[in-house]
Amino acid sequence: MSQISNLPGVSTSVDVLIVGAGPAGLAAAVALRQAGVQNVVIVERQPEAGGMPRHCGHSPFGMREFHRILTGAQYVRRLVAAAEQGGARLLLKHTVVSIEAGPSALIASPDGLLEVRPRAILLATGVREAARSAMLVSGSRPPGIMNTAALQDMIYIRGMRPFRRPVIIGSELVAMSAILTCFKAGAKPVAIVEAGPRALARRPFGWLPAITRIPFYRDTEIAGIDGTDKVIAVHLRNRLTQDTHRLECDGVLFTGRFTPEAAVARIGGIAIDDGSQGPEIDNRGRTQLPGIYAAGNLLRGVETAGHCWSEGRRVANVIARDLKRLPPLSLTRIEAGRGVKYAVPQSIAFAGDNAAFSHIEVRLSDWIRGNLTVEQAGRTVWQRRLDSGPERRIRIPLDELPRTGADPLVISAQ
Repeated sequence: MSQISNLPGVSTSVDVLIVGAGPAGLAAAVALRQAGVQNVVIVERQPEAGGMPRHCGHSPFGMREFHRILTGAQYVRRLVAAAEQGGARLLLKHTVVSIEAGPSALIASPDGLLEVRPRAILLATGVREAARSAMLVSGSRPPGIMNTAALQDMIYIRGMRPFRRPVIIGSELVAMSAILTCFKAGAKPVAIVEAGPRALARRPFGWLPAITRIPFYRDTEIAGIDGTDKVIAVHLRNRLTQDTHRLECDGVLFTGRFTPEAAVARIGGIAIDDGSQGPEIDNRGRTQLPGIYAAGNLLRGVETAGHCWSEGRRVANVIARDLKRLPPLSLTRIEAGRGVKYAVPQSIAFAGDNAAFSHIEVRLSDWIRGNLTVEQAGRTVWQRRLDSGPERRIRIPLDELPRTGADPLVISAQ
């Protein structure tokens, strides 16, 4: 079997192998090199690095990282340049087939299979948006039905305009990106449709439909699609009254419903959280397999590029310190209770200061106005008032939670 050392420019010794060249992976590579880690290799299965932002021809990206407003493409170029100038090695068209404790990785490359035995592996494989086939909507399936990733590929990469008057389904942050992409191509959405009572994206992005004068249908779902050679209309149904009406359009754009790209983690035997569908980690970014870490959107539904960039750096700093000394840790389990879809991280170690997460990030399963509560052994140890909904990040500071007791911390919202 070929060794990674046979590739030009790659050291015979790999300290850290990073899987995925999106914002989290590229940021981690820079941070590792800055921390003195010598041999950092990033592998990316796509022919280009950058993850999802590389498809975005609109702003704003880069304020946190570069203190400038950049388009997604400009932002990616800066991330890649920073990683390469920092001394990390980037290998494109390389797919990690499997990982094992040890750690080790099997990589499919243009030159054949490579076996790598680094000192640590960081998984930063990101998320994928739900495909058209996953959108269980009745009616015909004419051309013009797609998700945001396909839209951005058609407009920014291929220079095509698939429609002029689409209906956008969903109001997550990515829906705002879809609006900007449509405007870039000279298309004007005729409506935004959200099944919940409010926009999922927070301000100021939640104001975009009003600013752009796009009708926003709340508590509404798509009931059907008309058209043969192309989309000509959709049928919308109010979830409260069950009333339906027909809305003429020439395309349907499904946004959101992101799923972590966790296939490699699953194959490697890493525990996967039922709620987030990403690998379980502790507050240092460690999975339960020694030497294997995870960061970025692989851990949950989609977050901003800047959030993933910051998280990649923090986990990288943990890895750099762990390479010098990996102390045993006593972990407290975090469990999602009533009203909570998931919590990240899934366990915490209060000992020491080598942590990547200072908060527990929570997502709700529905819109809830009430209390967010943390209990341990049936006793409330933390509580605050809550008025929030799905896909909105809620944070619980770790320094406000008890540092004693072996019982799990159970987070509930009701």
